[in-house]
Amino acid sequence: MNEKNDFPANISCQSKVCIPSYLVMALSYVTGGVSIFLFAIFLYTGLPNRMDLGLNEQTNLYIDTLLCFLFFFQHSIMIRKGFRKRLSGFIPQNYLGAFFSIFSGLFLLILMFFWQKSSSIHFELDGVPYWLMRALFFLSIVGFYFTIRSLRPFDPFGIREILSSLKGKKAKGSFFTAHGTYQWVRHPLYFFSLLMIWTQVSVTSDRLLFNGFWTIWIIIGTFLEERDLIASFGDEYRNYQRKVPMLIPYRWLPWNHNQQ
Repeated sequence: MNEKNDFPANISCQSKVCIPSYLVMALSYVTGGVSIFLFAIFLYTGLPNRMDLGLNEQTNLYIDTLLCFLFFFQHSIMIRKGFRKRLSGFIPQNYLGAFFSIFSGLFLLILMFFWQKSSSIHFELDGVPYWLMRALFFLSIVGFYFTIRSLRPFDPFGIREILSSLKGKKAKGSFFTAHGTYQWVRHPLYFFSLLMIWTQVSVTSDRLLFNGFWTIWIIIGTFLEERDLIASFGDEYRNYQRKVPMLIPYRWLPWNHNQQ
């Protein structure tokens, strides 16, 4: 299709609508993409101190705790429907997803940049356990990738609604379906995230603190998301809840959404 036909005649790339839209999309791609890439490295090896404050270990753990809760607060508040409704009074509705991606990426970068490493090691693996944990980490990345591929559409950077608006269209609403890894567990992205968090070969005090807080936050977030999904899809999602585990895929056979 000719690119000019995708846009209404009254929208051009020099207009006051098009330029801010592309700037917001670019910023969302950069902050979201960079933060996710660095976070994967952070989970695998841990980043070296970018901002070593030279404080004692206990104070460093307090700072790490504060950084975790700052990210949790930002992420949990901005994802709520009530907050988004209020925010839509100040920015266009189609920018909300991208703004969430931008601020989540920024807060995640802040967490990693100011994270204070601990020198105390609780355990360190070698030999077969070492390679087993490394294999599980990369398998969880593969699972994460295939889970994303099964989501159509998947819009982690909040781009879809902006593009639809530029084309003069309305983004399609969400509908319930269960493909791929969603046939084994209701929240596979959270499951693989927990695997990546805990498949560590060297656990220091700061890393143990990180793992604990993020595990609790993911579990709480899962229950809150379940509530929103029930509100959106009703009995269809309740039936899915009865047939498919929430976080731990303990059933061998997948659930077939088309044969319920």
